[in-house]
Amino acid sequence: MFSPTLLACALALAAGAAIAAPPPLTLAEAVQRAVEHSRQLAAQGHFTAAASAMAQAAAQLPDPVLKAGVDNLPVSGADRYRIGADSMTMRRIGVMQELTSSDKRRWRAARFEREADRSRAVAAALTADIQRDAASAWLERYYLERMSAELAAQLALARDEIAALQAAYRGGRASQQALLDAQAALLALQDRATELALQSRNAGIALQRWTGVAPDAPLAGAPQTNTLGIDPASLDALLEHHPQVAVLTRQAELAQAEAGLARASRSNDWSVEVALQQRGPGYPSMVSFGVSVPLQWDRTRRQDRELAARLAMADQAQAERDEGLRAHAADVRSQVAQWQAGRERVTRYEQETLPLAAARTAAVLAAYRGGKASLADVLAARRTEGEQRLQALQLERDNARTWAQLTYLQPAHAGGKEAP
Repeated sequence: MFSPTLLACALALAAGAAIAAPPPLTLAEAVQRAVEHSRQLAAQGHFTAAASAMAQAAAQLPDPVLKAGVDNLPVSGADRYRIGADSMTMRRIGVMQELTSSDKRRWRAARFEREADRSRAVAAALTADIQRDAASAWLERYYLERMSAELAAQLALARDEIAALQAAYRGGRASQQALLDAQAALLALQDRATELALQSRNAGIALQRWTGVAPDAPLAGAPQTNTLGIDPASLDALLEHHPQVAVLTRQAELAQAEAGLARASRSNDWSVEVALQQRGPGYPSMVSFGVSVPLQWDRTRRQDRELAARLAMADQAQAERDEGLRAHAADVRSQVAQWQAGRERVTRYEQETLPLAAARTAAVLAAYRGGKASLADVLAARRTEGEQRLQALQLERDNARTWAQLTYLQPAHAGGKEAP
């Protein structure tokens, strides 16, 4: 008999263990954890902040330049190195300001703003990639564990079959060949189980890489992958906002901004300067002022060539964006067709192939009990049914991968994206 104190302690320990056990990891939680766990997104955020700060700085005038010096200092004669002795010697202090045009400053700021926009688009594309890869890793581990469980059931059945065949062989009701075939089938199943166990461990490591959870953390049930969160009929409008296409669009806008800056750079930036010049005692002080203007001696070979190069790069970026849109549209349409075909195959297995295999096994077993079929026929039917169940899981896994690719075409919202 347990004392009340021991019973209370046991209940407390059981309750503590239940509280300490982590809840099963859902697909949506894995996707959200992957985004929170990523350092790529943090790095991209720093780049965006830097570009935004540079855009504000680029819109300002350059800092004024303080200029100081001594003019016309004698280096020979009786007054050499004496500042206040000669009437020509002057101590000078002044300020120079470069007057960059407002148009050029606006394009400089616009260039960094387009850099920031492109960085945000890259961050969105990274988010979608991370969510898609994390979802694929979760689904991979989930289906590999289901396949391992199915294979474990087949291994147990194979061992029972060998035991039955050994008894039948000793009683003269089964041949040695049938026993050897069953043992060879068991070895093949064990080899396959070892391979699946390795794949499952690797899938757990991959999921840990994205989410940070333990490789053996329990998983929740699979999402419904028989429906898509996108409408295949509206793919054109969706792909216009595809993250990778958005990156190419922002790149084209950045190239346009650089072309605008090159066009604005064809105008000269003037500089103005004011200086106070102080001479020795008895000599009046003076003020000097002036304007500096760069001379574009070879504009057709310098400024015009730079503008032509930037315009060509802008055309290149736009062409790459258009080609990227076509490529992504073809890929997504192919994935949609692949998912639809996979869905049909999975449904056919669920509704026709697996029930038919189960019915065939039941029919062979009934015939065996009636003396019209051999034990080898029963074992072959069971193996065929088990193999088809594994094939059905393989089909589900492949189709779930395609489902994840389509579901996370665009980044899910920060709170996580529940599977449909």
